[in-house]
Amino acid sequence: MFRHIAPALCLAVFTFPTFAQQNEDKPFDVRSSVGDLHVGKDADAHKAGLPLYPGARPKRDEDGDPFNFGVLTENFGLNLVVAKYESDDSPSKVIAFYRHKLKKYGTVLECHTQDESASVQSNDDRKDSKELKCDGDNTGPNTELKVGTEDDQHIVAVQPRNDGKSSEFAVVYLHHHGKRGEI
Repeated sequence: MFRHIAPALCLAVFTFPTFAQQNEDKPFDVRSSVGDLHVGKDADAHKAGLPLYPGARPKRDEDGDPFNFGVLTENFGLNLVVAKYESDDSPSKVIAFYRHKLKKYGTVLECHTQDESASVQSNDDRKDSKELKCDGDNTGPNTELKVGTEDDQHIVAVQPRNDGKSSEFAVVYLHHHGKRGEI
């Protein structure tokens, strides 16, 4: 689903597949005095801070979507929510709906791409969180609506299906605070 992702998500990549095979749809939670960890398939649009597009249906893929991952310690916190949906409505209707809903988080950036994946941007220098930007040459049939900064971003990635008569879309939320590598 992602092209760019924070190095701290490596933990999720290694933990989640093993967890998912053993526990099916049950979330995995660890709470301790040093921090909390949550991994689960319990992601949805609401957990990403957005309403669900009317009439949309969850899209289940072989890659385990939806995905909800969170780590919280005194010095570091990371929350990633990814949920995919399908709609019988055109991409333009889905885009218009989410463009309006995303405005509560700030200025909405509309990007276009050939890729069928959402582009989550990360800030490796950690000095300050930069505004989001479009990747590549900003052309293509797929649309990403982005709001926020590298450390606190909401993304809706919309792809046309069936000659543009229906849509597939992903709702993504990434929030990060603290220093990288201090888990």
